[in-house]
Amino acid sequence: MDSHLRRLSASLVVALTTWHVALAADLPDWIEVRRVTDDVDSLMESRWKANKVQPAPVSGDAAFLRRIWLDLAGKIPRVATAREFLGDESPDRRRQLIDRLLASPTYVTSQADLWQSALIPEAATDQQLRFLQPSFEAWLRDQLREDVPYDEFVRELLTTPIRNIQGGPRANREPAPDVFFRGKQLKPENLAAATARSFLGVRLECAQCHDHPFDVWKQGQFWSFAAFFSGVNGENPFAMIQEKRDSREIAIPDSKVVAQAAFLNSDEPDWSSGSSRETLTEWIASADNPWFSRMAVNRMWGHFFGRGFVDPIDDFGANNLPSHPETLDLLAREFAAHEFDLKFLIRVIVSTRSYQLTSRQTDPSQAPPEMFARMSVKGLTPRQIFSSLAVALGTFQPFTVPGQFNDRPAEAEFFNTFSNESDSVLERPTTILQALVMMNGDLMTQGTSIENSRTLRSVVDYPFFTTEDRIEALYLAALSRRPTEKEQQRLLAYVKASHPDDEDAKALADVYWALLNSSEFLFNH
Repeated sequence: MDSHLRRLSASLVVALTTWHVALAADLPDWIEVRRVTDDVDSLMESRWKANKVQPAPVSGDAAFLRRIWLDLAGKIPRVATAREFLGDESPDRRRQLIDRLLASPTYVTSQADLWQSALIPEAATDQQLRFLQPSFEAWLRDQLREDVPYDEFVRELLTTPIRNIQGGPRANREPAPDVFFRGKQLKPENLAAATARSFLGVRLECAQCHDHPFDVWKQGQFWSFAAFFSGVNGENPFAMIQEKRDSREIAIPDSKVVAQAAFLNSDEPDWSSGSSRETLTEWIASADNPWFSRMAVNRMWGHFFGRGFVDPIDDFGANNLPSHPETLDLLAREFAAHEFDLKFLIRVIVSTRSYQLTSRQTDPSQAPPEMFARMSVKGLTPRQIFSSLAVALGTFQPFTVPGQFNDRPAEAEFFNTFSNESDSVLERPTTILQALVMMNGDLMTQGTSIENSRTLRSVVDYPFFTTEDRIEALYLAALSRRPTEKEQQRLLAYVKASHPDDEDAKALADVYWALLNSSEFLFNH
């Protein structure tokens, strides 16, 4: 009997060990993340010390919770999620939250929105392109869901065949990356400019008609780069397209010069690697190309901080040097060394001390945003505002592609009102119309009425809640934090004074409306 138990115990130990090994294999290498994060923190702290900057304190759990949800999921967390995290006392609770969000479908949706806005910004104003946008976003979601390395993602995007559109733009809903080409009107010069900016951080378009007045780029270099796309051409990007025979040259307009395909540095193209586009893509997405990894790092840093080491994020140049060159180079090297794993890069960035600092300025030296000595306050995108409101009001449904809301007028109202021309989330202007939509729009009116609001009804009707509990629940629903003692006392007095005859519900509706219209709700901080 003892022998049988020993064998059974041994088998159980082997099974558990095997399970733990398999589980560990699926977990991210946080030891590596911590190593790189420590190096970044060390470089940032050295820079602060050299410039006599006193960094802000680390943010509290509530601020971190809301920030990371908006940055990775594109919306605020639900009340139950906020309560669970704020009640968690484990020392690695922030790391666990990062892992959960990166494994969630909301991460895929949010990041797909980030990339499609960066790669096909023309869809915001081009009605025909909007009808193709869902197929591009579907392709992006596939790449993110499958954790495709960034270099492979770019390779597929830039070498994809150009489809023949059957039945017009509306008929093409399958995942397809060639929308990137159609957004550039299938013109080699547009593709060259967009590719250089998006993946190398080089604004080459200023050299299209003449030598760049403020940088090293010459007109010949622009057209030599455009020659890689000379086989992609068409007068109507939404008509039947037949890509021309592969070409390695292009005529420079208004001249007799024919430019031969050439990279932006002294490297010679290896034409044995495939077509012109394939040859260019192999050079662009190479681990040996520092422009490629630096641009990707700068884009992701810019997403999480509101500005990159280089600002604007796609304007690297002799006259626009990075604010923290050593940190940028370190992250670029590690990103390439870790096989262009976007989730690894994200884990490092959001684990840095800089990302986890409070947005409250506690010293004048923290004011310059390029020092990253406190978290900058970022304006929310239309999608983040709509999705966060829908979560807060208990009416959440996925945000569709802009322009596709024929049966969703509330969503269309938000997109049309909150879209703006500013490229920087740190300088997003607000308008009177936006304020009116937040105060009196259909979604807000319905969502803050006792009769129609799921959130308010659940808070008001729960029999075991005191008025203090109800105020706390509304704070968690709107701002992902509990009220301060001062806020709690002030609002408790308001509820009691406003409706002394057991009509607390109306006063609580007023409180919730005020919270949702506060700047704290409309900004990521």
